[in-house]
Amino acid sequence: MELVKRPDNMERITTKALADKFIDEQVAAVRAQVGDKQVLLALSGGVDSSVVAALLIKAIGKQLVCVHVNHGLMRKGESEQVIEVFGKQLDANLIYIDATDRFLDKLADVSEPEKKRKIIGAEFIEVFNEEAKKLQGISFLAQGTIYPDILESDGVKAHHNVGGLPEDMAMELVEPVALLYKDEVRVVGSALGLPDDMVYRQPFPGPGLGVRCLGAITRDRLEALREADAILREEFDKNGLAGKVWQYFIAVPDVKSVGVRDSKRYEGWPAIIRAVNTTDAMSATIEEIPYALLHHITDRITHEVEGINRVLYDLTPKPIGTIEWE
Repeated sequence: MELVKRPDNMERITTKALADKFIDEQVAAVRAQVGDKQVLLALSGGVDSSVVAALLIKAIGKQLVCVHVNHGLMRKGESEQVIEVFGKQLDANLIYIDATDRFLDKLADVSEPEKKRKIIGAEFIEVFNEEAKKLQGISFLAQGTIYPDILESDGVKAHHNVGGLPEDMAMELVEPVALLYKDEVRVVGSALGLPDDMVYRQPFPGPGLGVRCLGAITRDRLEALREADAILREEFDKNGLAGKVWQYFIAVPDVKSVGVRDSKRYEGWPAIIRAVNTTDAMSATIEEIPYALLHHITDRITHEVEGINRVLYDLTPKPIGTIEWE
């Protein structure tokens, strides 16, 4: 497919004034594109989809139908938070779908990263198509695609918003922030009045923990990953790192090593900590985490999470390593 390129003369959005101008332009463009039809939005609750939701609500109000799909690959407590923030606080037109078994069954025994991404992306569209059939007047699918997604889909990796769409999809796409970098999306989100804890929340890939549970996903390893990741996020929050580190998470490979627990031989998976800083997601540097905190996190994960017996720290910048492992 031909990828859209950001114009060379497009000014970087760094101020509220520039964000307001962008918002006005996109509101007009969305209204012209959509007319009086309804739009279905894949609302993960992440920064990108949240900003798109706020922008579309400003543009078309109740014509927007937000659908949150729990694919079983969310972080701990995340779906509950989406329901609280969007369903209750923002009064969005929100539909919640628990498709955990459906996704995990499709991903069973699939180890190739690109295939996993394509399966997750295609299944998302299937769910949305099915939901659209239950509603009247749904003609458009909104997505939180941003510019690094487009760039990285051209030779680096398939993105669920870029490379995973079936050609016969019945809905036309609405992608109002597709030419923006992550830092610009945050500026726009603030200008739209979204709360800081939403605008500056941790980036989370569309395929979710599916690209952090490395190799073929199993439910026990996925649950171990979810619990270890929750501990990491809790400790970063408590120790003042949440606002200093752009992205931090756990990846768990499909590899076991021998360890000792309760004076007995114990085989378990390693939990790999990834903590990076970046402004545009195209390059990233490694954040130096105090050793005392790393030791504390290691102690908690290895003692509290069933199946994990080692904790590693990834020191690879981008480039040469991508931010995600898959």
